[in-house]
Amino acid sequence: MTSFIILSVRVVLLIEPGRWQSSTESKPVEPEDIPIKIPGEPLRYGKQGSNPSGDEKREIRPPVRVPKTGTDAPGNRIKVGRMNRLKVVTEVDFGVYLDAGMMGEILMPGKYVPDGCQEGDEIEAFVYLDSEDRLVATTETPLAMEGELAFLEVVSTTPIGAFLDWGLPKDLLVPFKEQRDPMQQGQSYIVYIYYDNISERLVASSKIFKYIHKKSDSYRIGDQVDLIICNAFELGYRVIIDKQTVGVIYSSEIFQEVFEGQRIKGYIKTILPDGKIDVELQKTGGAARDILEEKLLKDLREANGFLPLSDRTDPEVIYKTYRVSKRAFKRAVGGLYKKRLIVIQDDGLRLL
Repeated sequence: MTSFIILSVRVVLLIEPGRWQSSTESKPVEPEDIPIKIPGEPLRYGKQGSNPSGDEKREIRPPVRVPKTGTDAPGNRIKVGRMNRLKVVTEVDFGVYLDAGMMGEILMPGKYVPDGCQEGDEIEAFVYLDSEDRLVATTETPLAMEGELAFLEVVSTTPIGAFLDWGLPKDLLVPFKEQRDPMQQGQSYIVYIYYDNISERLVASSKIFKYIHKKSDSYRIGDQVDLIICNAFELGYRVIIDKQTVGVIYSSEIFQEVFEGQRIKGYIKTILPDGKIDVELQKTGGAARDILEEKLLKDLREANGFLPLSDRTDPEVIYKTYRVSKRAFKRAVGGLYKKRLIVIQDDGLRLL
């Protein structure tokens, strides 16, 4: 009995009051232990809002992250991946902080801040995520924004996907699952840019038709559109229309030099029942023919009634002269002939 009592006493003595702690509990993190990242400087430790560098003008803010609800949630004033008009609320030596409403304040680094910018000014800024997936603002404009199509070059491929140059310091990721075909470095692809709520980042997809299949409903034949010339194929070129949908322009209807990545005006030529769109670089139809007929009559009068243009004239000569295809030129000549305003000769056109 005596041994048992002594052993019990020894156990009690080994367990000092206040020193025992459950294995499920963790030591509380002191404020001084919170990691703080200052742009352009090594990682430091200190209280959020404190100034570990000793510079009284520098205010450290916790990083702002995109909420799980996405960029269009009620109450959010900004849209990630788009241009936003934001007010300057604080000036610091490495930039300015902008008011993003319920999403907090986000940093615009100093190199992007307009000259003379002060607190209270409003800045037109593009908001995206930096290399550490924190919201950041810039006055630079990318090649395309969230909800748009673009023709972008692959600058690198990695185990997580391909990265595209979209005109900003941080390249744009195309995850493997969003690649229609495996992407190759140095090649350019048509992609759709969107905000992924799962990964909370801006990404791109080359599986574009699951995003744009209804966009052709807003166009009518003859509408003028902004085109981006994309990759060539056996019949012509694929094009991006107004950064919203895609179409085709056929080689037989191209009468000028075009190249991949070129931005040019064009016109809706045909909208097929399945929503596919054919475009052309010169507007055709009755109105365009009337304009060309007036131009031909004017040139005939100024050239003493004769123009050395005929069916034998090279299409490139016709395009350089009137910026139309030979087919459109022949329609206009035929219209003038039917109105008995000209005579068609072997060597050219003569005014009656």
